[in-house]
Amino acid sequence: MTSDYLESVKKQFAYYKILGEKTFAQLTDEQLNWQYNAESNSIAMIVNHLSGNMLSRWTDIFNADGEKEWRNREAEFTVINPGRAELIERWNRGWECLLGVLEQLTADDLDRIIYIRNMGHTVAEAINRQLAHYPYHVGQIVFIGKMLCNENWSSLSIPRGKSEAYNADKFAKEKHREHFTDEFSDDKN
Repeated sequence: MTSDYLESVKKQFAYYKILGEKTFAQLTDEQLNWQYNAESNSIAMIVNHLSGNMLSRWTDIFNADGEKEWRNREAEFTVINPGRAELIERWNRGWECLLGVLEQLTADDLDRIIYIRNMGHTVAEAINRQLAHYPYHVGQIVFIGKMLCNENWSSLSIPRGKSEAYNADKFAKEKHREHFTDEFSDDKN
């Protein structure tokens, strides 16, 4: 594996972080804590879980199991009703841990073995595992946001009815190398 892989995953994780934040921005504090029913998760609960998972998985990855003794996964899914500032702080703490580790990794680290619940993973496998897990939950956050905003939702991708224009713009350009997330970065929005 090459450093291209690391650059790609860093951009993909950052993209999903942005999707979550653009969803939070469209919601009230009350909506961030809304649950459809007792068996469903609020956005706040999902954020709590993501942060707990990121901190556990990516803290001291080469010396400690990814399921830390101090983590209380069950508590991540309890009703907590944080304010927006607390919720964003939890969100950022988890992402800073993950993205900080990714910044420090080299291509040589990708084949190193780390453990999650005593199961050995290469670092690349652990990254891929979380690259499936975190977007799964960010998708839940976006879906809840879309339900709550209804017709007031501002699309985070290609808005309905705009696919043809979007594709026309893309195909009007010469073929070039670009990461799909580049157009969604904070710098361009």
